[in-house]
Amino acid sequence: MQDFERVRDVVTQTDPSFAGVDRATLDASMEDVRARAAEGATEPFLLSAMQLLALAGNGHTRLIPNDAISVLPVRFVAIGASVVLTRTAGQRAHAVPSTLIAVNGMDVAEFERAAAPLLAGTPQRQRVIGPILLAWPAALAHLGAVSTGDVTQYRLKDAGGAETTLELRHGETVPASELYPRNEHGRSDPGWSPRAFAEIHERGEAGVILELPSFFDPGRRALPDAIGKAAAWIRAHRDRRVVLDVRGNTGGDFLLTMPLIEAVVESAGPAGVAVLVDKFTFSAAIVFVAILKHRLGKKLTIVGEEMGDGLRFYAEGDTLDLPASGAAVRYSSALHDWETGTVDETTPADIARVIVPVGRLEIASLESDRWKHLAFDRESRAGVVPPG
Repeated sequence: MQDFERVRDVVTQTDPSFAGVDRATLDASMEDVRARAAEGATEPFLLSAMQLLALAGNGHTRLIPNDAISVLPVRFVAIGASVVLTRTAGQRAHAVPSTLIAVNGMDVAEFERAAAPLLAGTPQRQRVIGPILLAWPAALAHLGAVSTGDVTQYRLKDAGGAETTLELRHGETVPASELYPRNEHGRSDPGWSPRAFAEIHERGEAGVILELPSFFDPGRRALPDAIGKAAAWIRAHRDRRVVLDVRGNTGGDFLLTMPLIEAVVESAGPAGVAVLVDKFTFSAAIVFVAILKHRLGKKLTIVGEEMGDGLRFYAEGDTLDLPASGAAVRYSSALHDWETGTVDETTPADIARVIVPVGRLEIASLESDRWKHLAFDRESRAGVVPPG
Protein backbone atom coordinates (compact mmCIF):
# COMPACT_ATOMS: atom_id res chain seq x y z
CA MET A 1 0.00 0.00 0.00
CA GLN A 2 2.95 2.32 0.58
CA ASP A 3 4.02 1.71 -3.03
CA PHE A 4 0.44 2.32 -4.20
CA GLU A 5 0.35 5.69 -2.45
CA ARG A 6 3.51 6.79 -4.26
CA VAL A 7 2.12 5.69 -7.61
CA ARG A 8 -1.21 7.41 -6.88
CA ASP A 9 0.51 10.69 -5.99
CA VAL A 10 2.48 10.66 -9.24
CA VAL A 11 -0.69 10.15 -11.25
CA THR A 12 -2.93 12.60 -9.39
CA GLN A 13 -0.54 15.32 -8.22
CA THR A 14 2.87 15.28 -9.86
CA ASP A 15 2.90 14.27 -13.52
CA PRO A 16 1.14 16.64 -15.98
CA SER A 17 1.07 14.02 -18.74
CA PHE A 18 -2.04 12.48 -17.15
CA ALA A 19 -4.08 15.66 -17.62
CA GLY A 20 -5.63 14.46 -20.86
CA VAL A 21 -6.57 10.96 -19.68
CA ASP A 22 -10.27 10.15 -19.31
CA ARG A 23 -11.08 10.39 -15.60
CA ALA A 24 -13.27 7.30 -15.45
CA THR A 25 -10.58 5.20 -17.11
CA LEU A 26 -7.97 6.58 -14.75
CA ASP A 27 -10.10 5.92 -11.66
CA ALA A 28 -10.89 2.35 -12.71
CA SER A 29 -7.23 1.58 -13.32
CA MET A 30 -6.24 3.22 -10.03
CA GLU A 31 -8.74 1.07 -8.15
CA ASP A 32 -7.32 -2.08 -9.74
CA VAL A 33 -3.80 -1.10 -8.60
CA ARG A 34 -5.11 -0.39 -5.10
CA ALA A 35 -6.83 -3.79 -4.96
CA ARG A 36 -3.67 -5.62 -6.06
CA ALA A 37 -1.68 -3.70 -3.44
CA ALA A 38 -4.17 -4.59 -0.72
CA GLU A 39 -3.77 -8.27 -1.63
CA GLY A 40 0.00 -7.99 -1.14
CA ALA A 41 0.51 -9.68 -4.52
CA THR A 42 3.73 -8.14 -5.85
CA GLU A 43 3.75 -9.23 -9.50
CA PRO A 44 0.01 -8.56 -10.11
CA PHE A 45 0.52 -5.17 -8.44
CA LEU A 46 3.44 -4.35 -10.74
CA LEU A 47 1.56 -5.39 -13.87
CA SER A 48 -1.46 -3.34 -12.84
CA ALA A 49 0.71 -0.31 -12.02
CA MET A 50 2.42 -0.62 -15.41
CA GLN A 51 -0.98 -0.38 -17.10
CA LEU A 52 -2.02 2.62 -14.99
CA LEU A 53 1.14 4.61 -15.71
CA ALA A 54 0.99 3.71 -19.41
CA LEU A 55 -2.36 5.52 -19.68
CA ALA A 56 -0.47 8.82 -19.90
CA GLY A 57 0.72 7.78 -23.36
CA ASN A 58 4.04 9.38 -22.51
CA GLY A 59 7.25 7.40 -22.93
CA HIS A 60 9.05 9.07 -20.01
CA THR A 61 6.24 8.17 -17.60
CA ARG A 62 6.28 4.49 -16.73
CA LEU A 63 6.77 1.82 -14.13
CA ILE A 64 10.18 0.13 -14.37
CA PRO A 65 9.94 -3.41 -12.91
CA ASN A 66 13.51 -4.48 -13.71
CA ASP A 67 14.94 -4.35 -10.19
CA ALA A 68 11.88 -6.03 -8.66
CA ILE A 69 11.42 -9.16 -10.75
CA SER A 70 13.20 -12.28 -11.95
CA VAL A 71 13.13 -13.43 -15.56
CA LEU A 72 14.10 -16.46 -17.57
CA PRO A 73 17.79 -16.27 -18.64
CA VAL A 74 17.15 -14.88 -22.13
CA ARG A 75 17.72 -11.38 -23.47
CA PHE A 76 15.41 -10.28 -26.25
CA VAL A 77 15.93 -7.05 -28.21
CA ALA A 78 13.66 -5.50 -30.84
CA ILE A 79 15.82 -5.10 -33.95
CA GLY A 80 14.13 -3.68 -37.02
CA ALA A 81 10.71 -5.32 -37.23
CA SER A 82 11.84 -8.48 -35.40
CA VAL A 83 12.45 -9.56 -31.82
CA VAL A 84 15.88 -11.17 -31.55
CA LEU A 85 17.36 -13.46 -28.91
CA THR A 86 20.76 -11.89 -28.23
CA ARG A 87 21.89 -13.68 -25.07
CA THR A 88 21.08 -16.74 -22.98
CA ALA A 89 22.68 -18.90 -20.32
CA GLY A 90 24.16 -22.36 -19.96
CA GLN A 91 24.55 -24.66 -22.96
CA ARG A 92 22.18 -22.67 -25.13
CA ALA A 93 24.62 -20.30 -26.85
CA HIS A 94 23.92 -22.06 -30.16
CA ALA A 95 20.53 -20.30 -30.21
CA VAL A 96 22.11 -16.82 -30.30
CA PRO A 97 21.34 -14.83 -32.32
CA SER A 98 17.96 -15.94 -33.61
CA THR A 99 14.60 -14.38 -34.34
CA LEU A 100 11.70 -15.12 -32.02
CA ILE A 101 8.63 -16.51 -33.76
CA ALA A 102 6.39 -17.46 -30.86
CA VAL A 103 6.34 -17.89 -27.07
CA ASN A 104 4.26 -20.70 -25.60
CA GLY A 105 2.50 -20.96 -28.95
CA MET A 106 1.56 -17.27 -29.10
CA ASP A 107 2.83 -15.46 -32.18
CA VAL A 108 5.17 -12.54 -31.42
CA ALA A 109 2.94 -10.00 -33.17
CA GLU A 110 -0.06 -11.21 -31.18
CA PHE A 111 1.95 -10.99 -27.97
CA GLU A 112 3.02 -7.42 -28.75
CA ARG A 113 -0.60 -6.40 -29.33
CA ALA A 114 -1.62 -7.95 -26.01
CA ALA A 115 1.29 -6.25 -24.21
CA ALA A 116 0.65 -2.74 -25.58
CA PRO A 117 -1.64 -1.59 -22.70
CA LEU A 118 1.18 -2.30 -20.22
CA LEU A 119 3.76 -0.28 -22.12
CA ALA A 120 4.33 3.47 -22.16
CA GLY A 121 4.68 5.83 -25.09
CA THR A 122 4.70 5.40 -28.85
CA PRO A 123 4.67 2.00 -30.60
CA GLN A 124 8.43 2.35 -31.10
CA ARG A 125 9.00 3.06 -27.40
CA GLN A 126 6.83 0.04 -26.57
CA ARG A 127 8.97 -2.16 -28.82
CA VAL A 128 12.07 -1.00 -26.93
CA ILE A 129 10.79 -1.64 -23.40
CA GLY A 130 8.48 -4.56 -24.18
CA PRO A 131 10.87 -7.53 -24.66
CA ILE A 132 11.39 -7.93 -20.90
CA LEU A 133 7.79 -9.17 -20.75
CA LEU A 134 8.75 -12.11 -22.98
CA ALA A 135 11.11 -13.38 -20.30
CA TRP A 136 8.90 -12.67 -17.25
CA PRO A 137 6.72 -15.72 -16.45
CA ALA A 138 4.09 -13.69 -14.60
CA ALA A 139 3.70 -11.34 -17.56
CA LEU A 140 3.47 -14.24 -20.00
CA ALA A 141 0.60 -15.75 -18.01
CA HIS A 142 -1.09 -12.35 -17.60
CA LEU A 143 -1.00 -11.73 -21.35
CA GLY A 144 -2.26 -15.16 -22.37
CA ALA A 145 1.01 -16.84 -23.32
CA VAL A 146 0.36 -19.59 -20.80
CA SER A 147 3.20 -21.98 -19.99
CA THR A 148 2.88 -25.76 -19.92
CA GLY A 149 3.55 -26.56 -16.29
CA ASP A 150 6.65 -24.66 -15.23
CA VAL A 151 8.24 -24.64 -18.70
CA THR A 152 8.23 -21.79 -21.22
CA GLN A 153 8.84 -22.62 -24.87
CA TYR A 154 10.35 -20.21 -27.39
CA ARG A 155 10.11 -20.98 -31.09
CA LEU A 156 13.11 -19.45 -32.88
CA LYS A 157 14.48 -19.08 -36.40
CA ASP A 158 18.20 -18.80 -37.14
CA ALA A 159 19.87 -16.80 -39.92
CA GLY A 160 19.56 -19.75 -42.29
CA GLY A 161 15.82 -20.09 -41.73
CA ALA A 162 15.99 -23.24 -39.61
CA GLU A 163 13.51 -23.35 -36.73
CA THR A 164 14.19 -24.67 -33.25
CA THR A 165 12.48 -24.70 -29.86
CA LEU A 166 14.16 -23.47 -26.69
CA GLU A 167 12.64 -24.70 -23.42
CA LEU A 168 13.34 -23.01 -20.08
CA ARG A 169 12.12 -24.05 -16.65
CA HIS A 170 10.81 -21.33 -14.39
CA GLY A 171 13.19 -22.38 -11.65
CA GLU A 172 16.05 -21.03 -13.78
CA THR A 173 15.15 -17.36 -13.41
CA VAL A 174 17.72 -14.63 -12.78
CA PRO A 175 17.35 -11.00 -11.63
CA ALA A 176 15.90 -9.07 -14.56
CA SER A 177 18.43 -6.25 -14.15
CA GLU A 178 21.18 -8.67 -15.24
CA LEU A 179 19.69 -8.85 -18.74
CA TYR A 180 17.45 -5.79 -19.10
CA PRO A 181 18.90 -2.37 -18.19
CA ARG A 182 16.59 0.41 -17.02
CA ASN A 183 17.60 2.55 -19.99
CA GLU A 184 17.36 0.02 -22.78
CA HIS A 185 20.04 0.76 -25.41
CA GLY A 186 19.49 -2.18 -27.77
CA ARG A 187 23.00 -3.65 -27.62
CA SER A 188 23.41 -7.39 -27.14
CA ASP A 189 25.41 -6.82 -23.95
CA PRO A 190 23.00 -5.50 -21.29
CA GLY A 191 25.91 -4.02 -19.35
CA TRP A 192 27.09 -1.90 -22.28
CA SER A 193 28.17 1.65 -21.54
CA PRO A 194 29.69 4.18 -23.95
CA ARG A 195 33.47 4.17 -24.28
CA ALA A 196 33.41 7.81 -25.29
CA PHE A 197 30.83 10.53 -25.77
CA ALA A 198 32.07 11.25 -29.31
CA GLU A 199 33.87 8.87 -31.66
CA ILE A 200 35.04 9.75 -35.17
CA HIS A 201 35.23 7.08 -37.88
CA GLU A 202 36.60 7.69 -41.37
CA ARG A 203 34.45 6.08 -44.08
CA GLY A 204 36.30 7.05 -47.24
CA GLU A 205 34.08 8.60 -49.90
CA ALA A 206 31.08 8.33 -47.54
CA GLY A 207 32.74 10.98 -45.40
CA VAL A 208 33.16 10.84 -41.64
CA ILE A 209 30.83 9.25 -39.11
CA LEU A 210 30.61 10.96 -35.73
CA GLU A 211 29.14 8.51 -33.25
CA LEU A 212 27.30 10.08 -30.31
CA PRO A 213 26.15 7.17 -28.11
CA SER A 214 24.92 9.16 -25.09
CA PHE A 215 24.26 12.67 -23.83
CA PHE A 216 23.99 11.57 -20.19
CA ASP A 217 26.86 12.94 -18.12
CA PRO A 218 25.98 13.50 -14.43
CA GLY A 219 29.33 15.22 -13.84
CA ARG A 220 28.71 17.65 -16.73
CA ARG A 221 32.41 17.71 -17.59
CA ALA A 222 33.25 14.79 -19.87
CA LEU A 223 30.40 15.39 -22.32
CA PRO A 224 31.13 19.12 -22.86
CA ASP A 225 34.80 18.29 -23.38
CA ALA A 226 34.03 15.60 -25.96
CA ILE A 227 31.49 17.83 -27.70
CA GLY A 228 34.03 20.64 -27.83
CA LYS A 229 36.67 18.41 -29.42
CA ALA A 230 34.19 17.03 -31.94
CA ALA A 231 33.04 20.56 -32.83
CA ALA A 232 36.65 21.65 -33.35
CA TRP A 233 37.28 18.65 -35.62
CA ILE A 234 34.17 19.42 -37.68
CA ARG A 235 35.25 23.05 -38.13
CA ALA A 236 38.75 21.95 -39.14
CA HIS A 237 37.31 19.69 -41.85
CA ARG A 238 34.72 21.94 -43.47
CA ASP A 239 32.80 20.64 -46.47
CA ARG A 240 33.44 16.99 -45.52
CA ARG A 241 30.35 14.80 -45.69
CA VAL A 242 29.32 14.30 -42.05
CA VAL A 243 27.13 11.48 -40.76
CA LEU A 244 26.02 11.86 -37.14
CA ASP A 245 25.10 8.58 -35.44
CA VAL A 246 22.67 8.83 -32.50
CA ARG A 247 21.35 5.28 -32.72
CA GLY A 248 21.02 3.89 -29.21
CA ASN A 249 21.42 7.34 -27.65
CA THR A 250 18.81 7.36 -24.87
CA GLY A 251 19.31 11.03 -24.07
CA GLY A 252 20.72 13.26 -21.36
CA ASP A 253 21.24 17.02 -21.66
CA PHE A 254 20.85 18.36 -25.19
CA LEU A 255 21.86 21.87 -24.08
CA LEU A 256 25.42 20.60 -23.64
CA THR A 257 25.49 19.58 -27.32
CA MET A 258 24.68 23.03 -28.72
CA PRO A 259 28.34 23.83 -29.60
CA LEU A 260 28.40 20.75 -31.85
CA ILE A 261 25.13 21.74 -33.50
CA GLU A 262 26.57 25.18 -34.25
CA ALA A 263 29.74 23.64 -35.73
CA VAL A 264 27.80 21.22 -37.93
CA VAL A 265 25.50 23.96 -39.21
CA GLU A 266 28.38 26.34 -39.94
CA SER A 267 30.53 23.68 -41.63
CA ALA A 268 27.92 21.85 -43.70
CA GLY A 269 29.11 21.59 -47.29
CA PRO A 270 27.24 20.97 -50.56
CA ALA A 271 26.90 17.26 -49.74
CA GLY A 272 24.85 18.11 -46.66
CA VAL A 273 24.64 16.21 -43.38
CA ALA A 274 23.02 12.89 -42.48
CA VAL A 275 21.98 11.63 -39.07
CA LEU A 276 21.37 7.98 -38.19
CA VAL A 277 18.50 7.22 -35.79
CA ASP A 278 16.62 4.19 -34.51
CA LYS A 279 13.98 3.19 -32.00
CA PHE A 280 16.59 3.44 -29.22
CA THR A 281 17.06 7.17 -29.93
CA PHE A 282 15.24 9.02 -27.16
CA SER A 283 14.67 12.29 -25.35
CA ALA A 284 17.62 14.70 -25.66
CA ALA A 285 18.91 12.81 -28.70
CA ILE A 286 15.56 13.40 -30.45
CA VAL A 287 15.80 17.10 -29.56
CA PHE A 288 19.35 17.15 -31.00
CA VAL A 289 17.96 15.84 -34.30
CA ALA A 290 15.02 18.23 -34.22
CA ILE A 291 17.22 21.31 -33.77
CA LEU A 292 19.53 20.17 -36.56
CA LYS A 293 16.53 19.72 -38.86
CA HIS A 294 15.25 23.19 -38.02
CA ARG A 295 18.66 24.75 -38.63
CA LEU A 296 19.74 22.77 -41.70
CA GLY A 297 16.41 22.17 -43.43
CA LYS A 298 16.88 20.21 -46.66
CA LYS A 299 20.61 19.94 -46.06
CA LEU A 300 19.89 17.37 -43.32
CA THR A 301 18.82 13.82 -44.17
CA ILE A 302 17.54 11.61 -41.36
CA VAL A 303 18.20 7.91 -41.97
CA GLY A 304 17.05 4.80 -40.11
CA GLU A 305 13.71 4.12 -38.44
CA GLU A 306 11.24 6.04 -36.33
CA MET A 307 12.75 7.18 -33.06
CA GLY A 308 11.52 6.12 -29.63
CA ASP A 309 9.32 9.20 -29.15
CA GLY A 310 7.59 11.82 -31.20
CA LEU A 311 8.46 15.50 -31.13
CA ARG A 312 5.92 16.28 -28.39
CA PHE A 313 6.42 14.63 -25.01
CA TYR A 314 6.69 15.26 -21.29
CA ALA A 315 10.12 14.83 -19.70
CA GLU A 316 12.33 16.18 -16.88
CA GLY A 317 10.91 14.80 -13.61
CA ASP A 318 12.76 12.08 -11.73
CA THR A 319 12.68 8.42 -10.72
CA LEU A 320 11.04 7.17 -7.52
CA ASP A 321 11.99 3.86 -5.94
CA LEU A 322 9.07 1.85 -4.55
CA PRO A 323 10.32 0.51 -1.21
CA ALA A 324 8.07 -2.54 -0.81
CA SER A 325 8.21 -4.03 -4.31
CA GLY A 326 11.66 -2.78 -5.36
CA ALA A 327 10.36 -1.38 -8.65
CA ALA A 328 10.80 2.22 -9.80
CA VAL A 329 8.49 4.88 -11.20
CA ARG A 330 9.78 7.28 -13.82
CA TYR A 331 7.64 10.40 -13.80
CA SER A 332 7.65 13.59 -15.86
CA SER A 333 7.18 17.24 -14.97
CA ALA A 334 7.67 19.37 -18.10
CA LEU A 335 6.26 19.72 -21.60
CA HIS A 336 8.61 19.51 -24.59
CA ASP A 337 6.81 20.38 -27.81
CA TRP A 338 9.23 20.46 -30.71
CA GLU A 339 6.43 19.82 -33.16
CA THR A 340 4.74 23.22 -32.79
CA GLY A 341 7.30 25.03 -30.62
CA THR A 342 4.69 25.51 -27.89
CA VAL A 343 5.68 26.00 -24.25
CA ASP A 344 3.60 26.14 -21.08
CA GLU A 345 4.14 26.80 -17.40
CA THR A 346 5.87 23.42 -16.95
CA THR A 347 8.54 23.97 -19.62
CA PRO A 348 11.89 24.95 -18.01
CA ALA A 349 13.05 28.44 -18.93
CA ASP A 350 16.37 27.31 -20.43
CA ILE A 351 14.51 24.92 -22.75
CA ALA A 352 11.75 27.41 -23.57
CA ARG A 353 14.42 29.81 -24.84
CA VAL A 354 15.65 27.40 -27.50
CA ILE A 355 12.55 25.42 -28.43
CA VAL A 356 11.59 25.68 -32.12
CA PRO A 357 8.70 24.38 -34.28
CA VAL A 358 10.00 21.48 -36.37
CA GLY A 359 6.70 20.10 -37.64
CA ARG A 360 7.47 16.55 -38.64
CA LEU A 361 10.57 14.53 -39.46
CA GLU A 362 10.90 12.50 -42.64
CA ILE A 363 13.13 9.47 -42.21
CA ALA A 364 14.81 7.63 -45.10
CA SER A 365 15.21 3.88 -44.81
CA LEU A 366 18.64 2.53 -43.94
CA GLU A 367 17.82 -0.39 -46.23
CA SER A 368 17.65 1.77 -49.35
CA ASP A 369 20.48 1.42 -51.86
CA ARG A 370 21.61 4.97 -51.15
CA TRP A 371 22.09 4.41 -47.40
CA LYS A 372 22.58 0.72 -46.68
CA HIS A 373 26.38 1.10 -46.75
CA LEU A 374 25.99 2.87 -43.39
CA ALA A 375 24.30 -0.13 -41.73
CA PHE A 376 27.47 -1.38 -40.08
CA ASP A 377 27.68 -2.96 -36.64
CA ARG A 378 27.68 -0.14 -34.11
CA GLU A 379 29.07 -2.44 -31.39
CA SER A 380 32.43 -3.12 -33.03
CA ARG A 381 33.85 0.36 -33.51
CA ALA A 382 36.77 1.93 -31.66
CA GLY A 383 36.72 5.60 -30.76
CA VAL A 384 39.29 8.25 -31.46
CA VAL A 385 37.73 11.17 -29.54
CA PRO A 386 38.01 10.31 -25.83
CA PRO A 387 35.42 11.63 -23.35
CA GLY A 388 37.91 13.65 -21.38
